[in-house]
Amino acid sequence: MKVSLLNLVESQVSKFRQLTGLSDSEAVNIKSLLLKLNVLTIYRPLSENFSGMSLKSGERRFILVNSNHPRCRQHFTIAHELYHLYFDPNPVPHNSMQEGKKSDIEQCADAFALIFLMPSDGIRQLIPYTELIEGHVSLASVLRIGQYFSVSYSAVLNRLFDLKLIGRIERDALKMYPVKKTARAYGYDTTLYEAGNKDLVIGDFGEKARKLFEEEKISEGHYIELLHKIGINDNED
Repeated sequence: MKVSLLNLVESQVSKFRQLTGLSDSEAVNIKSLLLKLNVLTIYRPLSENFSGMSLKSGERRFILVNSNHPRCRQHFTIAHELYHLYFDPNPVPHNSMQEGKKSDIEQCADAFALIFLMPSDGIRQLIPYTELIEGHVSLASVLRIGQYFSVSYSAVLNRLFDLKLIGRIERDALKMYPVKKTARAYGYDTTLYEAGNKDLVIGDFGEKARKLFEEEKISEGHYIELLHKIGINDNED
């Protein structure tokens, strides 16, 4: 990735963190952030090679996420799509996992996701002083960083490599560990590395539908139909 583009993305991340009230080091609560930004987000089971997509119309924003993917991967997908929604000058719906050489915009979206989800200050705060001095990041620290920022094991390794906190040989060696088994051995909950959120909807779609119904602008049947569109069954307790 070009240095000029990387510098631009780092500036955009800083601005976006200020916009959303996040410090330069804290972890992002993705679901709370989506609610705060009022980005309608729907999780649906999709094919393996489709991570997600986003749409923007005026001030309305929408993200579709593959619930078959691990939660940590879903977080990256959402951060990637937030770049398109807030910084892409010409956002066009596309598969965010498209193969082959990526365009500058796609590289920026990937870099934005990594930097936004794992700010450098926050990462360094989680690495013991002795490891920083010795230039060696332990497996325990890698797992801790991933759990704290709710990101994938491979994303942590890539970010550490980009920050020159680990070298290529060390990164390749750490890649050999089986993630879930290793995380479990270190006492971590492994749901982060598992699929989830099937049919979850984040946003005010249901709230707006309810308001229209209460104001008698739509019928009860239409209201129920709208709820069904976002996977809500009115017969459930």
